[in-house]
Amino acid sequence: MIRVNLLPHRAEKRRARQLQFVILSAISVALGILVVGFVHAWISGLISEQERRNAYLKQEIVLLDKQIAEIKKLREQTQSLLSRKTVVEDLQSTRANVVHLMDQMLRILPDGVYLKSLKQTGNKISVMGYAQSNARVSTLMRSIEDSPWLDSPTLIQIQASTTAGARLSEFSLNFNLTKQAAVAAPVAPPTKPVAPKG
Repeated sequence: MIRVNLLPHRAEKRRARQLQFVILSAISVALGILVVGFVHAWISGLISEQERRNAYLKQEIVLLDKQIAEIKKLREQTQSLLSRKTVVEDLQSTRANVVHLMDQMLRILPDGVYLKSLKQTGNKISVMGYAQSNARVSTLMRSIEDSPWLDSPTLIQIQASTTAGARLSEFSLNFNLTKQAAVAAPVAPPTKPVAPKG
C-alpha cells in the first residue's frame, strides 16, 4: 500500500528554518553584546588605570617642583655665601695693603710736599697735594718708582697756585699699589781670605 504525505512539509521546513534563523540571530546579537561589553569594560579599565597613573605623575610633579624650588633657594643661598666669602677673603688679603701704603707714603714723601687728598680705588692710588717746587714732585715720583710696594707713577696735572700767600705748585698724580713682598736686603758676597804678607 502506498502512503502519500499530504501534510504541508514545505511550510514546516520553512518554519523550522525561520526559527533556526531567529535563534541564531539572537545568539549572534547576544554574543555581539557580550563582546562589546567585554571590550568596553577592558577599555574602561585601561582608561581608569591611565588616569590613576596620570594622577600619580601629577602628584610626583608637584613634589618635584617643590624640591626644585628648594634647590634653587639653596643655590641662591650658596651663591650669596660664596660672594660674602669672596668679599671677606679679598678684605683679608688686602687689609695689609693700606698699612703698606701709609708706611710707604711716610717714607717716600719728601720735605716741602704736602698732600691734600689720597684716594684708593682697588690698587690704583690718586694723590693731590702741594709742593714747594716742581723738582720736589719729581723727587716724589722717583721715590714711588723705587718703592717695593708702589709703582707706575703718572703725573696728571701740575700748576702754580698761591696758598696762604705762598707760591706753590699744585699737583695730582696716580700710581699703583703692588702686592709684591718687600725687597730683601742684598746678601754681601763672600770675602776671600787674605794671605799674610811675608
